[in-house]
Amino acid sequence: MTAPAADPLKGYTGLARRKLGEWGVKVWSDVRLVNDRGSVFEGVILPRSGNYDDLHLVIKLKNGYNVGLHVDRVVSVTEVGYKEAIYKIPEKAFPSRPDLPSVTLLGTGGTIASRLDYRTGAVIPAFTPGELYGAVPELADICNLTTKKIFGIFSENMAMEQYITLAKAIGEEIANGAQGIVIGHGTDTMGHTAAILSFMVQDSPVPIVLVGSQRSSDRPSSDAALNLIHSIRTAAYGDIAEVMICMFGPTSDRYALLHRGTRCRKMHSSYRSTFRTVGAIPLAMVSRDSFNYLTTDYAKRDPARRVRVDPVYNDRTTILYYYPGMHPDLVDALVEKGYKGIVIAGTGLGHVNKPLYPALQRAVAAGVHIVMTVQTLWGYVQMYVYDTGRDLLDLGVVPLENMLPETALMKLSWVLGHTDDHAEVMRMMRTPISHDITPREPHNGYLIMQGGLPETEAFIQQHWK
Repeated sequence: MTAPAADPLKGYTGLARRKLGEWGVKVWSDVRLVNDRGSVFEGVILPRSGNYDDLHLVIKLKNGYNVGLHVDRVVSVTEVGYKEAIYKIPEKAFPSRPDLPSVTLLGTGGTIASRLDYRTGAVIPAFTPGELYGAVPELADICNLTTKKIFGIFSENMAMEQYITLAKAIGEEIANGAQGIVIGHGTDTMGHTAAILSFMVQDSPVPIVLVGSQRSSDRPSSDAALNLIHSIRTAAYGDIAEVMICMFGPTSDRYALLHRGTRCRKMHSSYRSTFRTVGAIPLAMVSRDSFNYLTTDYAKRDPARRVRVDPVYNDRTTILYYYPGMHPDLVDALVEKGYKGIVIAGTGLGHVNKPLYPALQRAVAAGVHIVMTVQTLWGYVQMYVYDTGRDLLDLGVVPLENMLPETALMKLSWVLGHTDDHAEVMRMMRTPISHDITPREPHNGYLIMQGGLPETEAFIQQHWK
C-alpha cells in the first residue's frame, strides 16, 4: 500500500490555505513577504495546528523568532527557496572520563532542553545523554552524565504520586553513588516540588538541583542551555548539599542563582529571571566557571552523610487565600469534603474576617488542622498584635512565622502523612526544616525598586546591561 502524500499546506485551512495556493508557496517555503505597510518579512513558512484560525500564516524569521501575519494584509509573496525541515534533535555519544564526577539527571517534564516540532506543534524533549550532548556539548566537560526519565508531564500535573516517586528515585541514585542530582522540571510548580523534596529527602550528602527553562531551546532567547550548564556544574562541584532551584539570576546571561527549596517562588510568568528567594537571600551565584557563595548557612557536601528519604504525603490539604467578604461556607465545605489540613494565607499579620470564626472553630473541633501564613510573602505572622489575631489563636489557628504559603501546604501534607495527632502535627509544623522558618529576615533581602522614580531609573542606567 502506498503511503498518503504529505500535505504541503499542513495545518492551514480556509482563507489562509486558499491564499497560499494563490501565491504558489507551501509549508517550508523560504519566502520574502511584503505587507500593506511596506514592511518586509523574510523567513520560512511553518506548519500550523489545525486547531488555529484560518486567517494567519506563521513565518520563522531569519533571527530565529516566529511571527504571525494576517493573510488579508499580505501584498506580495515571493518564494526564494525551499527546504523541508527535518526537526530532529542531534544525538552524539556522550563521552565518559574517569576524572569527572558522576551526575544523574532525573526527568519529570517541562521545556528544559526541548524544541518545538513545527510539524505537529508538540514539544520534542532532548533527554538522553546523547541528545543533551548534541544540544549542549559543554556538558561533557563537566561530568559523566546519566539520565533517567521518571515521568514526562507538565508541572501543573505534579501531585502526591509524582512527589513520592521522585523522592524515592533521588534516594536510589544517591545510594548508587551519584555525586549530584539534577531534576528537570517545569517552572510553574517547581517551587512546590522543591519544598516537598526538602521535607521528603533530608540530610542529603550531595546537591539536589531542580532546573527548568522559561523558553524552549529553539528560541534565540532560550535559557535552557545555560540553566542546564549551571545546574549540572552545581550538582557536580557545588558545596551545598541541599534541595535547590537553579535558574537565571538577572535577565541577562551572566549567572544563575541557587535558591533554597523552601524559600523560593516563581514571581514572573515569562521573565527568565523569574525565581526569587523570599524571606532570605539566595544561597549562591553560579557562572560557567565559578561559584560565589552568598551565605555560609547551608549544609555542606559530605559523602559520609546518610540521606534520609521519607516519602509520605496526605493530599487532603489546601490553601485558603483570604479575601474581603469571604463566606464561612467555604470552610464548612472543606470540612464536609474531608480535608484534614488548611493553610490560610491571611492578610496583614495573619488575619481573616470575624464571620469566618465560627466556621474555623467548627473545623478545629472536627479535627482539621489549620495554620496561618501571610499573603504578603515577606514578613511574619504576628497574631498577638491585634484582637483579630488573638481571637484566631484562641480558636486553635496556629501561626507559622514566615513560612511561605506554598511551603506550608507541602509541609502540612508531609506531616499529615505521618500523624493526625493535633499536638504532634503542630509540633512538626513549627519545627524548622531546611530553613522553612527563619529567626529573622535579612535587611538586604526585601527590596522594592519602583520603576519610574528618578533614583530607580538612575540605578538601572548604571547597572542594567
